Amino acid sequence: MATFALVSSITPGPVTILVLGSSVKYGFQPALRPVFGATAGFCLLLLIVGFGLHQLIIQVPEITLFIKWAGVAFLGWLSWKLATDNGKINTERARKSPSVLAGAAVQWLNPKAWMASVAGTGVFIADGDRVLLWQFVILYFVVCFSSVALWAVAGSFLRHYLHNDALVRIFNRCMAALLLACAIYLLLH
Repeated sequence: MATFALVSSITPGPVTILVLGSSVKYGFQPALRPVFGATAGFCLLLLIVGFGLHQLIIQVPEITLFIKWAGVAFLGWLSWKLATDNGKINTERARKSPSVLAGAAVQWLNPKAWMASVAGTGVFIADGDRVLLWQFVILYFVVCFSSVALWAVAGSFLRHYLHNDALVRIFNRCMAALLLACAIYLLLH
């Protein structure tokens, strides 16, 4: 379970890119809001899927298609916002950095999160054991929070080297390209 949680949490994706970009622009501490939101949002999703939503997804495969298209649209929008950002490092950290809700929304619109929830519950909670499901969720919370927080640490480190608006704009456009690549990958698979 821990290995599954680590691999699905620490690998690059929409959440890690959001957190990396947030910590570059706003610093480590404000980036912890979307880290917590993404972690809590995923754990809630894991619980709901574990309590039976995966059966509905299996019976109505169009749900997966809807999630995929909504996720792709959301990633495209995030990519556009990053690509058109002015690159100014914000000194008013608390007001404009992504919120807890934004972190959760990225997870709920992230097809990778949905597939990890369905796969994780299918592999580790196949018999519907509620105690095991809660153990998985708690373990996932610790691993996911730690993994995604590492991306915030990386962004805080990069923040020291991206000391002017032009460098931040280049960084943001690279992050936007990665998000767009995620969206295209999801469209093709």
